[in-house]
Amino acid sequence: MSEVSSPAATAFDALMRRALSLGVANAFDYALQFLVPVVLVRFLAPEAFAQYRLLWLAIATVMVLVPLNMPQTLYFFLPRSDAAAKRLYVHMTLLYLFGAGLIGGLLISTWNPLLPANMRSLSEFGVLVPALMVLCAVTFMLDILPTIEERVHLQAALTIALSLLRAATLCWAVWLTGELRVLIWMLLALMLLKLLLLFVYIAKAHGFAGPWFRRRPFVEQFRHAAPFGASNALYGMRGQADQWVVAGLFALGSFASFSVAAVLAPMVNLFRQSVNHVFMPSMSRLQAAGNMAGMIDLNKRANVMVATLVYPLLAFAFVFAEEIITLIYTEAYIAAAPVMRVYVAGLLIFVIELSGILLLLRQGTFAMGLNLAMLLGSVGLSWFAASHFGLAGAAVGSTAALYVDRYATLRRIGSITAIPVRNLQNWRTLGWLLLISGLAGSFAWVVVVGYFATAGVFLRMIVGGSLLMSMYGALWSLSGVARERLLVLRSNHMRH
Repeated sequence: MSEVSSPAATAFDALMRRALSLGVANAFDYALQFLVPVVLVRFLAPEAFAQYRLLWLAIATVMVLVPLNMPQTLYFFLPRSDAAAKRLYVHMTLLYLFGAGLIGGLLISTWNPLLPANMRSLSEFGVLVPALMVLCAVTFMLDILPTIEERVHLQAALTIALSLLRAATLCWAVWLTGELRVLIWMLLALMLLKLLLLFVYIAKAHGFAGPWFRRRPFVEQFRHAAPFGASNALYGMRGQADQWVVAGLFALGSFASFSVAAVLAPMVNLFRQSVNHVFMPSMSRLQAAGNMAGMIDLNKRANVMVATLVYPLLAFAFVFAEEIITLIYTEAYIAAAPVMRVYVAGLLIFVIELSGILLLLRQGTFAMGLNLAMLLGSVGLSWFAASHFGLAGAAVGSTAALYVDRYATLRRIGSITAIPVRNLQNWRTLGWLLLISGLAGSFAWVVVVGYFATAGVFLRMIVGGSLLMSMYGALWSLSGVARERLLVLRSNHMRH
């Protein structure tokens, strides 16, 4: 037994280091994506900045549909394939993304007669807009393929390098010219560089030898991907539904405040993706070998790891919502603070990531149906709550939908794997992490309100954050979570 547990602990440590490495890289990329618009807005004319935001809104909307989860299916197919089959699946995915990117480019170009009127303001840039769309679709594969093949350090290095280059190039270009057209040309150049890097990676890892397409494997891959692609599209619409409700019921200023409150969701998703993308190849191999319990155990560990990092951040956002909004967006958007607190309540359960298990269990149809039901239910509930309880009520629909979603998904996974729901997650550990995060947040808030009430916003956040993390670290080190982790590491050394 000792000889088995030791390699298992070592393997988990390796996965944890990879997840942290990718998490740091993704956090760095997210931080630069957040900061670049802050620079652009100071050098672009208001109309040009609005066009820039509209351009990325259009691309982001199409990118919800275009990949159709085809790159993510490589998590399923590559770990269980030989070299020739791996090369085939990579080539077919690349061809699919190119074709889908062309369709996406047509959808956001002026050649689309159904294009909304405000999108036609981008017509002055001609083919640059659809060309950028095509390149975004194809190069998306570089954002995920090295991780799928467990080259996490390479993925992290690429993420940081490309993020730095993009931020420096765009900021330099806008400072030098103040022209949106120059920014789009710079974006195209950066995407061409990314495409070149993708080709170099594929050439070294797989080669470009044929065949490039086979009907039966492609149909199998597409059938695996399509339900999840449709499900992801519905899920993306769920994320936007609250904002459409607010736009229909409240004034424009209230809508602006509401949209600001959703800033936390990408941060939490960043942690979830960084950890679970690293664990997915190992989970895929366990599932292929019929080891359902092992697959579930890795998912449980991954979610505890995410909760350990995210719960104290959510506690900080809950108790210091006003300070966060004021510092980043000014007091004009202070109405977003109650909305942010409602979203924090939803993000607590959002930490539990289950989509990877559904993908491996090939439950795309279930996921699609569930997301459709949640979309309809969340819109109705948000509309009702907003009408009766104001701006914060509009966030209730998506928050409630997250809890119903996780409950239904856990029940589905339990019925397939024959593992009770109580054993599908480390509920005791998750509950303890939530408790000590709440205690640490309450302690920080009491001290700041009592002794720093008249201090500046920045000082209150620094003091509050320091107190919260110190208290959380102390409680965590004394908890069973820390002791369990230390025992695993100690046994790993003593048994040798």
